[in-house]
Amino acid sequence: MTTSSFDQVEYVVRTIAQTAVDNEKEFGDLDAVVGDGDFGYSLARGFEIVLHDWDSYDRSDIGTFLKKIAVVITSRIGGTSGPIWGTAFLRAGAKAAGKTELSGADVVEMLRAAADGIHARGKAVLGEKTLLDALIPATDTIEEAVAQGKSSSEIARAAADTTLQAAEATKQLEAKRGRASYTGERSIGSVDAGAMALAVISEKIAQNWPTE
Repeated sequence: MTTSSFDQVEYVVRTIAQTAVDNEKEFGDLDAVVGDGDFGYSLARGFEIVLHDWDSYDRSDIGTFLKKIAVVITSRIGGTSGPIWGTAFLRAGAKAAGKTELSGADVVEMLRAAADGIHARGKAVLGEKTLLDALIPATDTIEEAVAQGKSSSEIARAAADTTLQAAEATKQLEAKRGRASYTGERSIGSVDAGAMALAVISEKIAQNWPTE
């Protein structure tokens, strides 16, 4: 995998933020099936601030940049989403401390750290119908593609495809975490909102990946 530049990191973060804002209703509707329906609203309100203050964030290195984003997300996104997504950015940022470029191995390590942070914060594990059911398979795909020497655009496409498949597969799972867990077996048959949001975001990232 070619080294990821700071510009590519900014592209990924900005795409996450813009997609969250653009899909506020869609993500809320997904959450409303078995949750309280506030996921889309909460995510959009937090990432609106990220976009509004975009030029003000410290860009001395990638880790510092991601940690600044994490602070905004944690403080501005309501409900459980703020701590979960904020922790993911914070843990990823910690792995990128002092770096202005990232190798493929760095990216995998950052995503593993993000998943570990989500687990530590919410106690969720694979198979419990959460964001992790899409994030971990996507990370596995990225790690495999890096080992195969694929380009960053090829890796982004492979990750997006895996994330969608994994998000769709959450239909078969019974929710064990969050408000959806209160519905028990009735949660089977619908996708997890967080996992599907990650799939939509991953697709946007792959579609418009910067020219290498």
